[in-house]
Amino acid sequence: MFYKLIENKRNKWLNSKGCTIRELIDYITSKNQMRDAQIEAIKTYLFLKIACENRPLYELFREGYFNSISADDLELTIQAREILNKNKAAIALIEYSRIEDNKGNQLSKELENYIKDNPDKIDYNQVFFDLFYQVTYSDYLFSLPMGAGKTYLMAAFIYLDLYFAQNEPSNRAFAHNFIVFAPSGLKSSVVPSLKTIQQFNPEWIIPNPAAGELKRLINFEILDSLKSQKKSNKTKNPNVQKINQYQPFDSLMGLVAVTNAEKVILDRVNVDTNFMGVVLEQTDDARDKQANELRNLIGKIPNLAIYIDEVHHAVDDDIKLRRVVNKWTNGGNINAVIGFSGTPYLEKPEPVNVAERYTIKNIELSNVVYYYPLIDGINNFLKEPDVKISNNTNSLEIVENGVKDFMKNYSNKVYSNGTIAKLAIYCGNIENLEELVYPKVASVVQELGYNPNDIILKYHRGNKSFPILQEAETEFNSLDTPVSKKKIILLVQIGKEGWDCKSLTGVVLSQKGDCPTNMVLQTSCRCLRQVDKGTYETASIWLNKFNADTLNKQLKNQQNITLEDFSNRKSGMKLVDLSRYSRMGYLKLPTLDFYQLKVEHQTLVIDEKIDIQKRFEEINTKESQIINTIIVQDFKGEIKVKDVEKVVHDEPISFNQWVTLIVKESFGTISLSDLRKYEPILSEIFAQITTIKDNRTFLLKNYIQEQIRSRIRIVFSPKRNFETKEEIISQRASLLKTENFSSIVQTSNPEKYYPNQDLVKKIIGLDTGVLNPEDEKTIKAIEALRLAGQDDMADQLRKNTNDVPERNMTYHYLPYRFDSRFEKDFMEALKYKAIKDSDLEMYFNGDRGLTEFQIKCYKKHDKQWKYIGIYTPDFLIIKRKEGKIYQAVIVETKGKIYAEDKAFIDRKNFMESYFIEQNNAQFGYKRFEYLYLEDTTNEDKLLATVTETINHFFEN
Repeated sequence: MFYKLIENKRNKWLNSKGCTIRELIDYITSKNQMRDAQIEAIKTYLFLKIACENRPLYELFREGYFNSISADDLELTIQAREILNKNKAAIALIEYSRIEDNKGNQLSKELENYIKDNPDKIDYNQVFFDLFYQVTYSDYLFSLPMGAGKTYLMAAFIYLDLYFAQNEPSNRAFAHNFIVFAPSGLKSSVVPSLKTIQQFNPEWIIPNPAAGELKRLINFEILDSLKSQKKSNKTKNPNVQKINQYQPFDSLMGLVAVTNAEKVILDRVNVDTNFMGVVLEQTDDARDKQANELRNLIGKIPNLAIYIDEVHHAVDDDIKLRRVVNKWTNGGNINAVIGFSGTPYLEKPEPVNVAERYTIKNIELSNVVYYYPLIDGINNFLKEPDVKISNNTNSLEIVENGVKDFMKNYSNKVYSNGTIAKLAIYCGNIENLEELVYPKVASVVQELGYNPNDIILKYHRGNKSFPILQEAETEFNSLDTPVSKKKIILLVQIGKEGWDCKSLTGVVLSQKGDCPTNMVLQTSCRCLRQVDKGTYETASIWLNKFNADTLNKQLKNQQNITLEDFSNRKSGMKLVDLSRYSRMGYLKLPTLDFYQLKVEHQTLVIDEKIDIQKRFEEINTKESQIINTIIVQDFKGEIKVKDVEKVVHDEPISFNQWVTLIVKESFGTISLSDLRKYEPILSEIFAQITTIKDNRTFLLKNYIQEQIRSRIRIVFSPKRNFETKEEIISQRASLLKTENFSSIVQTSNPEKYYPNQDLVKKIIGLDTGVLNPEDEKTIKAIEALRLAGQDDMADQLRKNTNDVPERNMTYHYLPYRFDSRFEKDFMEALKYKAIKDSDLEMYFNGDRGLTEFQIKCYKKHDKQWKYIGIYTPDFLIIKRKEGKIYQAVIVETKGKIYAEDKAFIDRKNFMESYFIEQNNAQFGYKRFEYLYLEDTTNEDKLLATVTETINHFFEN
């Protein structure tokens, strides 16, 4: 549970003045492409990379980096206080012992007391070193449930590292190259993993033009060749060839290779001998190269980040892969190891000695830095499971019931992407599938009127008795496409994990052994991946008692929930159907005209004719020289003057590497062949800015090397001019997007919708004439009271009738969805008091998916407009004239937390200082007013502010 301490420190950093990523996180959130689970993981990742400088976890904890308390906050003896005041690692261990689970239980009160009673008997540094598996490099594990988008998250991390590495190439916190290990044992998972990473759009997390530049920078390689030739040398091993083409590695940046563990853990047994058969002596590097040349080559790639999917495997291959990684880190080229897992737990508790006679045991993987619970994914990005448990000991009857239930509920289910719902039935072995399960399932579907050959797929690896047909693999690989018409899939030892089939809507585990016992949770959840983002989807899981008990146990151990919590049937988490209605026609609500700032940045080519030779001759390297001496301070604090001409960059460089670097930095605008034509003059420049030391060439630090390379690239560029075009354009917006409006909305939070369904139906009844505001008897009574001069009583009787007076001045659709209490309070206060008995109308506009009235906001920077995002106003108070919207007050309701939010302040400034002024000038009268309201519990103060603004604005 160390991740809870990390999260606490992360949140403080995000809210601090020293946080440098707030705008980036705001950008990612505004793009609305990443899930909440992914955004929170990105926050943690950047916190560890930037604030924690990509350091190993054991170092950070033993130095007390995540501490939130001190010894003064604890009840201690004088001796204990003296020791703990000097030992931040001790405080960190106490904080660890005080972590609470989701039920409020302390992790280990016993450990806390032991530290307080025996503060001098513990080697705290060693404890943390052991807790983090004695790993001396950065090793971070991100735990997200299946379906959360772990592969997209990997891609996001890759692009973010490259984004920062481009800005700070020498900052070792950010990786330059990446290797992704797909789940071990899943031979077919390598290509899908790479395709998913390739499909990721960096614009979702990084603004252009940087996103486009990074997309061009990356080179993808699939290391999936099954076999290498004898001797496995560079000319015969295809995987080695793919990596070797990037030699020399010195300035390599942007390589993303995908493979699985088998490619680097297997050793050949061949040894080199002379012609007499005598084994030749070799260096460690030569032996490793001969044993596995690909492994040896990968370990030499500079600034390499290793991404490992499904880290939870505590199997032999995982252990071997970790040994390989440990050896790679000894070479100094590894930036970090980033793991991903849905189940970050050990098979059995692992003991760690705290003192000679005191041991703690941990079932969770200690290096988890971020954790997103499975239960939070349900109805978010996972289908809602309906778990059915059978006590029947006849597994075939369970299969039969599962098939009938699935066909009853999902046989006609077609998702928006054209795929059909599918049921996976797992079988323990091939014979069971072929001889028992398939005949039973075929019989059931025939009874239901289906041809078994049309809707059933049998897929396994085959054996002598039951060889697998080649077309079965093709069918299996196309299951998640609209072309597949298979509804029932029979599987043996396939599809337990790493199988991404979103249209899978049901699972049957009818007996012990249908899947490995330790993988019941993963297998059961195969059907939970959501197909259509943001929609309510369900899935059916049929289990026999053994598998149900196993699932319950694994949910308790790994997710701290029960099967009752997990299953929709008992969780009480059912969604509610709410009826929704458009009232645009009833209110005859017109569109809203306004003026919008439009900014276009254009690049104009002034002169396409380039005299490259002349431009090269004009390059003067002396213009990129800096002062000849620098002042430095050594470790003893002594100040010394050093001749900068003798200072060189750390890494040697060859002419070819230097030329390649120029090409890479051009992002595709210059080719190597372009530069080769001018090799003599380039060689002269290279000689001026380098020096030779120990027979190796180094770049001199008394030249601004980046500037020189930039000037060389400019030689090949036509003269350009950049123009910014600003214009005010007229726009027309409807306050309701009918294409996005549905008559039914499903929600687990009906309290967020306003007004309630009873009032909604009453208003619609009044609109349509089903209900009359006043019945005949009431009308006569009101008339009689008025004739008698009792107007007050007549008015009171009128108020007590069926009518809902505010329906004619608000509710352009019903119900509204409010995300905050303040929005609801504002609505109620205004409709009953501020605009009552006026000719004004008030409409909620804050649901960005349902309104066209959205404003592009900009910020002035060095006389240039910088786009800062789209603003969707919360409310509009309008006044009509001749049937059209004549004036409008734009109301922004925000909590106090936004008062110092930079993004909000910039948007507010744009609205107040530009949008309102420009629109009023264009219309020639006071067309718009902007009113910002900060959350307050003082309703009188709120009403006074609103009333004053309304009266002043609309009277003028």
